Amino acid sequence: MEIPAQVRRYWLPILLFTAGFLFQLLVLPHSYPPTHYDVLGVEMFAPVERVAEAYERLSKEWLSETNRHQTVDIIKIRYAYELLTNPIFKRDYDLFGLDEHADVLERVKEQYQKEHFLKIDLPLLKDPVVNLNDHAFNVLTHESFMPAIAEEYPLLILVYSKGSRRCAQFAESWKQISTRLDGIAKTAMVEVGDAELAGHFAEKRFSKQPFFRNGVPALVAYPANCRSPSCYMRYPGGLFVDSVVDWVATSVVGLPRILYYSKDTLGPQFIGKTGHHKLSRLSFSQVLESVLLHSFAKLPKSIRAMHHLHLSYGEKKNPRFGGTLLGVESAPALVFLKGPGTKPVVYHGTFNKSEFTKVMEEHKHQELPQLRSDTSMELGCDARGYSRAGNDKMIWYCVIVAGRPGVELSKKRQILRKAQDQLIGVIDTSTTGNVDNSIEISSAATALIDDRLTFVWLDGEVQKKLCAFYLATDYNGACGPSGFGDDNDKPELFIVRFQRNATYEALKAEKKNNLMEALQGQHTPDASQLVARYNGPDEIQEINKWISQIIKDGDTREIPYFTSKVPDLVPEETSKEWLRSTKSIRSAGRSLKENISFHFRDYLTDPRIGSALLMSGCISLGIIWLRNNQQTQSTRQDKAPKDKAKRRRPRPKLSTSLFGQPTESITDAEPSDARQWEMTDSDSD
Repeated sequence: MEIPAQVRRYWLPILLFTAGFLFQLLVLPHSYPPTHYDVLGVEMFAPVERVAEAYERLSKEWLSETNRHQTVDIIKIRYAYELLTNPIFKRDYDLFGLDEHADVLERVKEQYQKEHFLKIDLPLLKDPVVNLNDHAFNVLTHESFMPAIAEEYPLLILVYSKGSRRCAQFAESWKQISTRLDGIAKTAMVEVGDAELAGHFAEKRFSKQPFFRNGVPALVAYPANCRSPSCYMRYPGGLFVDSVVDWVATSVVGLPRILYYSKDTLGPQFIGKTGHHKLSRLSFSQVLESVLLHSFAKLPKSIRAMHHLHLSYGEKKNPRFGGTLLGVESAPALVFLKGPGTKPVVYHGTFNKSEFTKVMEEHKHQELPQLRSDTSMELGCDARGYSRAGNDKMIWYCVIVAGRPGVELSKKRQILRKAQDQLIGVIDTSTTGNVDNSIEISSAATALIDDRLTFVWLDGEVQKKLCAFYLATDYNGACGPSGFGDDNDKPELFIVRFQRNATYEALKAEKKNNLMEALQGQHTPDASQLVARYNGPDEIQEINKWISQIIKDGDTREIPYFTSKVPDLVPEETSKEWLRSTKSIRSAGRSLKENISFHFRDYLTDPRIGSALLMSGCISLGIIWLRNNQQTQSTRQDKAPKDKAKRRRPRPKLSTSLFGQPTESITDAEPSDARQWEMTDSDSD
């Protein structure tokens, strides 16, 4: 069936008119149901006296013989009367549209919809008004609000109502939240009756009417660096103690997120996914949660920046599942995992803030620092950089144990760490004057105290190119992925001597005038490197003797200066969980998709949409009609001159000769049958 031409021409106005009428008839009434004032037939925000008068008038109609009200309608009227005659309920409903008793209305309607209205059990709202004054510590007012957010601690604010059942049920949870966040963030409360302050935390619709999307209680927080009244964060999740504490700790304060693992997920999801460069902390009790939050907030920034941490809990109901694997005998317990093959460090019992900080100080390092792409320059084990002592030292050393992560590498790392501790002991005895028989390792001890000697370990599996370069070998033994060439995971110990020549570097720097090299950062040449591998026994004294002899020879002998291109270290994961942006951490709240859908639904309820659609339809109708009318008039004007031209007789044209004389026409020639009339004096002529 062909669509008529007029419909095709005016399809846009027809579509807009249809959408506007459907919005006005279907969407708008559903989005704005009748208020309780409409049910009673009084104006909005009518006083209690008017509400009572309207209810008495309607109740008389029930008892009359001409009563046409159904039981459901009578229940709605009674519910509106009880709600609007209660001062607190009416205040909350008028200010923010709060109506927590809608479930009571639906339950009573379902119960008595087929019964006579006289059988309804009254009153409908039996719940008494709960007074939260016993729990309302640190209640903010409009005067005390600005000083409260000006303090250095984050601030968590609970917006509550004295007449709310949900707020009364949440009171005990609020106590627990305040206790857990004590020392981390301050807590305060705002009563809905303070309309100006509570309205500041409410959301605003297009009509500027404040409302709380999820009702009350509602939670908002001010971060530590937030000093403006408008920079608060609104909590979008469920009202659970763990969820609120987790949101405040991670999103507001920026502390590490505490994760929970069961017996089945501890191995594959926590231990298996923890990198070898990370120091992991595992607690087997939820009792330690408050201590952990307090302690990490109080830890010095130097400790938090020197190592990576994974925070987690063991299973709450059965904390003994880690006994055979991690050596946990009872809960609560704190376990430090320092690497594969390394024996876990277990602390049993509870901790206070100072004790936990002390434990973290003791275990802030792994057994040995790892040579990584983000630590090589700082450790002084990078040919592009300098020693830890600074740019003045031209010769320095780096002792490296390289291998595939596993038990053998962990044992080798422990031996090298003990060798370092022995050198530190030699330094301590020399300062006190008790010089023993450690003269043989004095060169290494002196280099260590001068920051010219560093002990590190290298992941030969990840950094296989650099490992193979230093050991001058293929991918086997200590370098390359496990099982690549052989199954013999044998770590190697070697020392690298770095040397810089000031004269050579100055001459080389003068030649580098290439703009591309300068932009690529190649203006600093690599230091000269000399590698020596250790082939002796795994004894601490022998290793230190070997290191000391290498340093002694390297400092005194003339060694040719040469440079070679060293493979770059492979970048590894470096993000720290507590340094993530607070906005990037997903809390227990709604997802981005849900938030977008909520805002979209808010805009759909705007009553201006229907009138805008109808007005757009009128404008488009007028524009289309005007264009069509202009086209019709122009067509008629084009046809009119053509018709006149057809009816008009063409006018003869006079032509002239080249010399300006008129040409001879047919009237100038005398016809052959013409004759001359003779003129007479007769009047008849």
